[in-house]
Amino acid sequence: MDKVQDNRAWFLIIPVFLIVAFSAVVPLMTVVNYSVQEIFGPGQTFFVGTEWFEAVLKDERLHDALVRQIIYSLAVLAIEIPLGILIALGMPGGRSAKTSLTLVLLALPLLIPFNVVGTIWQIFGRGDIGLLGATFRAIGIDYNYTNNSAHAWVTVLVMDVWHWTSLVALLCYAGLQSIPPAFYQAAKIDGASKWAVFRYIQLPKMRGVLIIAVLLRFMDSFMIYTEPFVLTGGGPGNSTTFLSQYLTQMAVGQFDIGKAAAFSIVYFLIVLLFSFIFYTIITRTGEGEKK
Repeated sequence: MDKVQDNRAWFLIIPVFLIVAFSAVVPLMTVVNYSVQEIFGPGQTFFVGTEWFEAVLKDERLHDALVRQIIYSLAVLAIEIPLGILIALGMPGGRSAKTSLTLVLLALPLLIPFNVVGTIWQIFGRGDIGLLGATFRAIGIDYNYTNNSAHAWVTVLVMDVWHWTSLVALLCYAGLQSIPPAFYQAAKIDGASKWAVFRYIQLPKMRGVLIIAVLLRFMDSFMIYTEPFVLTGGGPGNSTTFLSQYLTQMAVGQFDIGKAAAFSIVYFLIVLLFSFIFYTIITRTGEGEKK
């Protein structure tokens, strides 16, 4: 007897397609349209082709901001991913008040708005009233994130680690909780060490959530704007001026819409390219180990 295929369920996802088209596709096409035009005013446009893309790709300030952004995002991943795994491994399991309290405490930094995070660390790092600044001054370290480029860069990095490591830890914890107890029992019978359990049981089972964690943290860190803008304003100099701030200055400060639109497309393609590279590396590593 032939099975009758009912395709009426496809009508249920039509609203999703419409929402995505309205919130993503239409704005993207608008940006693409602006990127090939010179805008003089309402209704006054002139087609310039790829001129804005050439200007963006030759902009040395963009090159500097891109290098600064890549170094920052790689540093974020290098710190937050291992640290999140370690925190997840040390968290209590099972259903208990201790577990619930730990999860709530970990989730607290994630609930703080971006601009509030920047304000908190702006006050925290001040030498006169901030606990961090006063502590460094008391032990004889001349810490000043407003005048020292290295101090500003490290402060922004530590701020991001404080804010978002909890997300990685919670994702890894969810992956660890999905491992059946039989795996641990078999490892105990075989006399496997803690490193062997982590290497051959826990890490492979966390690979799915680690892909999500790496992609989320990379994309968020690569598009970071509010926190460093509130904390340092992009300074001192351009030491903490990342791509998003550079784009905002171009679009809002200079009102150079065409060039900003071209830069937005290049920015989007860079994020897409690096995300694809990270995804490919992680998935192929997993496939190689399975073989």
